[in-house]
Amino acid sequence: MTRSGAGPTLVLVLAVAVLVGCGVILLLERSLTRILLGVVMLGNGVNLLILLGGRSGGAPIVGTGPVERMSDPLPQAMVLTSIVITFGFTAFLLAVAYRSWYLSGDDEVPDDLEDRQIIRQAGRNEVGAADRGGEGPNGDPEQVDPEPARRRLRRGDGS
Repeated sequence: MTRSGAGPTLVLVLAVAVLVGCGVILLLERSLTRILLGVVMLGNGVNLLILLGGRSGGAPIVGTGPVERMSDPLPQAMVLTSIVITFGFTAFLLAVAYRSWYLSGDDEVPDDLEDRQIIRQAGRNEVGAADRGGEGPNGDPEQVDPEPARRRLRRGDGS
């Protein structure tokens, strides 16, 4: 916050933008480790954004000063709640990533059956459902990579 309490500084706004932007980019990856880092970065960026939305000032305790100079306690309470929720979600994603690594040797999110059907239909230039975009099957700008590269942990058995 600025010294006069007028609002957030440019550095804090840029910090929010960088944290949220990097968090969203990491969330779009297929690796659970990167998704986990994206959740943490996005959570921290949103927490900072919520804090920037509140009024700065003295401690919000009745009787310690004039009410006009107190900070807003609601954003602080929302951020504390958000920290707890983000911590729980992070612990859950960490457990899922560990379990995936333990079972398959990597933490990459595999395609499900519906994704594979869409990939096969796209390879044959078929339309899976009614084309509501109006561009036709060959003009679809959203193309899917038919086979993502898989990273496997080399175990001692040569596979």
